[in-house]
Amino acid sequence: MHMIGSCRCEQVQFEVTAPPLMTMACHCRGCQKMTGSAFSLSAAIPTEGFRVTCGEPVIGGLHGPSRHYFCPHCKSWLFTRPEGLDFFVNVRPTMLAEAVWTEPFIETCTAEKLAWASTSARHSFAEYPPPEMYQPLMAEFAELLTSSRVQAGRPASDG
Repeated sequence: MHMIGSCRCEQVQFEVTAPPLMTMACHCRGCQKMTGSAFSLSAAIPTEGFRVTCGEPVIGGLHGPSRHYFCPHCKSWLFTRPEGLDFFVNVRPTMLAEAVWTEPFIETCTAEKLAWASTSARHSFAEYPPPEMYQPLMAEFAELLTSSRVQAGRPASDG
């Protein structure tokens, strides 16, 4: 599989060559403020399946241990490298050329969720999933992703 994405002005571009490990919506106040919305959407792409191909994104947000990358020109929030989770990159799926992987499988920080906000996520966490939950969640998501591809008439290896 091969997908391309970019910021709004297209000065920063990237490619994704692996399906997501999981998709999510984060309701934390930081994501609310960075998106100007009720939550942020992410597709957790394996680190080896993500590459910036054009431009140089800059670190924004709070400049803390989790690194949030933005376009230096249009300020679009492109992806995040979460602290302690080096095996994936949280890509904003709405930055992809094709609108895929936008439906959240899990939602996090629901303790900070706006009262009216709702998603179709199968799993909800008041904060973040505990580390021991990541493998079972990723396995369940992979099974769901494979079955949805088969139901759509596409081979399981297709992105």
